[in-house]
Amino acid sequence: MSKLLGAIGLATVVAAAGCVAVDTTPINFVSAEPAGPSPDYIPDATDDGSTVVALSFSGGGTRAAAFGYGALLELDALIIDEFPVKRTLVDNVRTVAGTSGGAVLAAYLGYKGKDEYRDFRERFLYQNAEANMATSVSPGTVAKVALRGGANDRNSFARWLDDNLFDHQTFSAFDKPGRPLVWVTASDIYNNTPFLFTEDTFAALCSDLNQLKISEAVGASAAVPIAFAPMILKAPKINCDYQRPHWVKQVLEETDNPSVRLQAYARTLDSYQADKNLNFVRLLDGALTDNLGITGLTLELAKADKPYAPLSPQQAVRLRNFLFIVTDAGRRISYEWGETQSPPHLGNIVRAVSDTAIASANRSGFDAIDLALIQWQEALIHYRCGLPREQVLKLRGTLDGWDCRNVTVTTEYLSFRDADPDSSARLNKMPTRLKLARSEVDLAIEAGRQAVRNNPNIQKVAQEARKGALIFDAVEARQLARQ
Repeated sequence: MSKLLGAIGLATVVAAAGCVAVDTTPINFVSAEPAGPSPDYIPDATDDGSTVVALSFSGGGTRAAAFGYGALLELDALIIDEFPVKRTLVDNVRTVAGTSGGAVLAAYLGYKGKDEYRDFRERFLYQNAEANMATSVSPGTVAKVALRGGANDRNSFARWLDDNLFDHQTFSAFDKPGRPLVWVTASDIYNNTPFLFTEDTFAALCSDLNQLKISEAVGASAAVPIAFAPMILKAPKINCDYQRPHWVKQVLEETDNPSVRLQAYARTLDSYQADKNLNFVRLLDGALTDNLGITGLTLELAKADKPYAPLSPQQAVRLRNFLFIVTDAGRRISYEWGETQSPPHLGNIVRAVSDTAIASANRSGFDAIDLALIQWQEALIHYRCGLPREQVLKLRGTLDGWDCRNVTVTTEYLSFRDADPDSSARLNKMPTRLKLARSEVDLAIEAGRQAVRNNPNIQKVAQEARKGALIFDAVEARQLARQ
């Protein structure tokens, strides 16, 4: 793929190369039947509810998927309960999000669940996901780039995913007990905003998200410009009895909403219904607008009209730790031109510009979600401490151990710097591809495991979850004895 990206300089001189067909079939189905709204709250935990984990996996091709997979394996090694069944920190993952390579892992965890995701290494990481792709410079691929916007289309990576990983399943496969809420992020290049594959988004398109193939969403999330033509959605020109969600209506009517991100997303959803010039929505790589995959949780916090949302009232009073873990497989590259006064090659400048833009956006995005979660913790404490005891008892089931202020919301950022120095140097040389050598995959997996092992707060949350489970089990045993 790296050679293909070098074709950008040739794309302007091949207009005479002929017409090369690219599949521009919309990936959605427009229907007169209104689609349901997004859920009000994230899925409830299946244990005492004291610990809730949210995960986000960054872009970066197979390298990012392997790093996130390693982190997931290590989280799955942190046992938090033994009775009545063994549970790990992964059992408490209630939301999972991803961009590009990270979206592959996020969607697979949502599809297979905690007990069956472990074959991801054999089914994806060790495979050649570029098998159906044009990955080298040729007259044909350059013509596609120049005339159709990209060398590959939905029949390349998305088709490979459909045949080899997601088993032709649609988003309806995510709707199973105990599964986390899944957020896949792409980029709407008409509105210049993130595109979230959610019920609210598809309702605005008069479409049913449950009918969309998982592979199409992930393929759109990974559609790197030049390497891929944009994936296409049909905007509705029919009456589907669409009703704006309350938060969209409120944001569009307010003039002093502090969240610029939320305003932009509300206007984007509104454009799918109201913009007469918008017949087709084009999607590219989610990394263009959100390389960390944090848009889903960020918007949930921004649009919340209750202090406890996106938790339910029951979840809010049972919560002790909310842990948001972001894995970032971005590389830290040392550019050779730092050693000399000679001008660098144009290709190196283009790559550096892209790296700089993504790294800067990552830092800003992470700081924003970290601040939002700190403010949410304060709102949670205020809400909990304002509840009468009888309401706490009704929501929580017991007053044992109740402390309204005893709730912590933390954000943990895991990167290659959290692995050992030798591994970090090798990881930073690993290309952004959808095919890596097994030794590279294994290195990235181990780095993800090291990052979790070396993170004191994740270890602390797991330890507190174990203590909470012991207390919960004891209370439950006393209640059973009374019966």
